[in-house]
Amino acid sequence: MRGLKTIIFLIISNTFMTFAWYGHLKFKDYDWGKNLGLISIIFISWGLAFFEYVFQVPANRLGFKGDGGPYTLVQLKTIQEAITLTIFMIFSIIFFKTEKFAWNHLVGFGLIVLAVFVIFKKW
Repeated sequence: MRGLKTIIFLIISNTFMTFAWYGHLKFKDYDWGKNLGLISIIFISWGLAFFEYVFQVPANRLGFKGDGGPYTLVQLKTIQEAITLTIFMIFSIIFFKTEKFAWNHLVGFGLIVLAVFVIFKKW
């Protein structure tokens, strides 16, 4: 159960992170965001990043083998990176309709999935 909670928290965390890092690039498309200065955008992104940490820290504590969880530190990081790319791809497709994924993007993502397999495989 800790492993599942870890993954759910990482998905939520990475969703906030993606909006904090890239969501502001769409603010100019809305009336309320057209005249925002960089400082305002930074504070909005920090506010979103706060919620990233609200889920990221518990995810790592729940999931880390040293705290009774099922994953090693390397496994946690690998899971997090795979989730980050998945969330980013979904975010890009939904909010940045002009962004297109090419074959090399999909191959690169496939290699990351392969990395997850390699890291979790008991050799």
